[in-house]
Amino acid sequence: MTSPYLGEIQVFGFNFTPAGWASCNGATLQIRQFSALFSLIGTQYGGDGVNTFQLPNFTGRAPCSQGQGPGLTQRVMGETFGSNTVQLNLTQIPNHTHQLTLSRQTNATLQRNVPQNGDGLTSITGTNAFVPAATPNTTLSPLTIGSAGGGQAHENRQPLLAVNFCIALQGEFPAFD
Repeated sequence: MTSPYLGEIQVFGFNFTPAGWASCNGATLQIRQFSALFSLIGTQYGGDGVNTFQLPNFTGRAPCSQGQGPGLTQRVMGETFGSNTVQLNLTQIPNHTHQLTLSRQTNATLQRNVPQNGDGLTSITGTNAFVPAATPNTTLSPLTIGSAGGGQAHENRQPLLAVNFCIALQGEFPAFD
């Protein structure tokens, strides 16, 4: 590998940080110890700019280019955006039904007026459709006909591959044009 530029970010397919590199995990560094790197990235990723600055943080994040692409919003270096989880509301869930399976017992000796354990309506998932200790002409269990989801957030990240983002702490200082 050729000598990297100071502050260059590379993706490595192994689980350690090579010598002369630091993990892009948002670590806080001392300006006096890494003054050349600070002169390149400043406080773009955090720090007080007097004693400390921070490295970029790719932990649980995906990279995104700066600027504004066609039909996209403006992105600034160091900006974080998005969410790992999202809670859906009713307008975001497509129309759907929850099917039930009915069994008809034609043998009169096996028919019952009171639902017993394992009798009657079952959902596709096998959940008992009757409320506990049900009597004839009772209402269905809220688990059968009620709202679904419980308001919990769902996973929102795109498919991913775990790799190791590292920033060069040593290397050639890049020339400015």
